[in-house]
Amino acid sequence: MIEALGFQFFQNALIVAILASIAAGVIGTYIVVKRMSLISGSIAHTAFGGLGIGYFLNVNPLIGGVLFSLLSAVSIALLRKNAKNRLDTLLSFLWATGMAIGLVFIFLTPGYTTDLFTYLFGNILLVSSFDLYMILFLDIVILAMVYLMYNSFLAVTFDEEYSETRNMPVTLVNIILFALIALTIVATIRVVGIVLMIAILTIPAATAQIFHKTVKKIMITSSLITLFASISGLIISYYLNFATGPIIVLIISAVYLCGIFLSRLSVS
Repeated sequence: MIEALGFQFFQNALIVAILASIAAGVIGTYIVVKRMSLISGSIAHTAFGGLGIGYFLNVNPLIGGVLFSLLSAVSIALLRKNAKNRLDTLLSFLWATGMAIGLVFIFLTPGYTTDLFTYLFGNILLVSSFDLYMILFLDIVILAMVYLMYNSFLAVTFDEEYSETRNMPVTLVNIILFALIALTIVATIRVVGIVLMIAILTIPAATAQIFHKTVKKIMITSSLITLFASISGLIISYYLNFATGPIIVLIISAVYLCGIFLSRLSVS
């Protein structure tokens, strides 16, 4: 471990693990409490369209991922009420279309896109300095907005209809919340990839919810669980020369199962 810390790429990976864990723990709590896992999955897969276009234009794919995921998040926030029973259709449309656009542009890109699997399944050891600074910026934006709008997010998360009766701009709050979900997805793509994204956004928060009832405690515990899994997965993947994403998700899943076991044990 000490030897690995001497390498710049491992230091970058460690910092990104910390930053991604904080963002995923905080925003993942809203996703679990508001039951938006399918919406989050749709935004994550739509982001792949931006990644593909980024590859094609020879710019950092994360920039394209930010733009596409934000577009998807705002579209869902604006259309979800009107969609009503057709919301699943809207999510499926964005999910499939985003992936298709990404694949088309990747196939159109000359040469072999060696980094493709790192965005699909995650490999935190390949994080660049640009990725690190971009994820740091996204983390600052996410935490600042949560701090400023904590009460508004809380109200809309638990009861949208009551919030509307209190003349709260529910649609605007949802747009901002969904946009933060989009930014969190981009911030964690390098850690677990698009395919496994839903796990890091929901399972740690669901585990924390077993033991805590207040949102702040769930956020803190969820971030700690994600941090533990990310750093453990980083170390294991470094020594085994294996993709980090699947290992991190397996650790998160193991913690969740332990949480269920402990909760039932305490009840009995």
